Amino acid sequence: MIDPGRAALLIGAGFVAGVMNSIAGGGTIVTFPALIFSGLQSIVANATSTVALLPASLSSLLGYRKRVAGVTRWLQLFSPVSLVGGLLGGILLTKTPTQTFDWLVPFLILFATVLFMSNTLVSRYLLPKSGESHGEPSRHWIIGAVVFQFFVGVYGGYFGAGIGILMLASFGLLGFSDVHEMNTVKVVLGFLLNVVAALYFAWSGIVDWSSAGVMVVGTIIGGYVGAHFAQKVPQKLVRSLITAIGLALSAVMFYKQFVRG
Repeated sequence: MIDPGRAALLIGAGFVAGVMNSIAGGGTIVTFPALIFSGLQSIVANATSTVALLPASLSSLLGYRKRVAGVTRWLQLFSPVSLVGGLLGGILLTKTPTQTFDWLVPFLILFATVLFMSNTLVSRYLLPKSGESHGEPSRHWIIGAVVFQFFVGVYGGYFGAGIGILMLASFGLLGFSDVHEMNTVKVVLGFLLNVVAALYFAWSGIVDWSSAGVMVVGTIIGGYVGAHFAQKVPQKLVRSLITAIGLALSAVMFYKQFVRG
């Protein structure tokens, strides 16, 4: 039974993550630490966060469903390695000693925050500009992108935060000429690798279902609110707030792990 204070923390974190994901992404930066602060062991918190954020991934997928037909080629290319990578990442998480993962936590949160911060640079230098068109990527570029996507899948199954930025950077270098197509591929692949990791976590028995269920309520409400106000909230302000939250949480985790012990 979850006490009211813990339930409020999880619903609140889920709500914030739902808003973040619907507007700018980065929800794991909030849900994962919140689950740790609620008393869960770090690996269980990571697995539970992945499960709790699945409804947000599904809603994003449904939002892009009409564009899937236009990116079938890329989905056929990247989906298998995303699934394999996501499963491998999930397996690696369950095989990681708790003490080792605890040590990695501050660095993972900081890395995810830096990835989120880099989104502006990715958009500025790698994403296609209006009216810009690129030629067909070479075979070497495609092979490189497939290998890169495999490692994105591994990282996504292991921790997950920031995978969207990594994929957008890869697609930009491949010469995608349509931002909406890039986002469609990103959303589908992100959903696939999260699903396969979540299924493995569930099969492994490391998901705290009561915490996940409470947090899902917050993510659903937050996703709805975020979608409603996405066009009304300045993106720059949202990104600044998320960056500040991520840096603050990573600082707290560094203090907890290396200073307070």
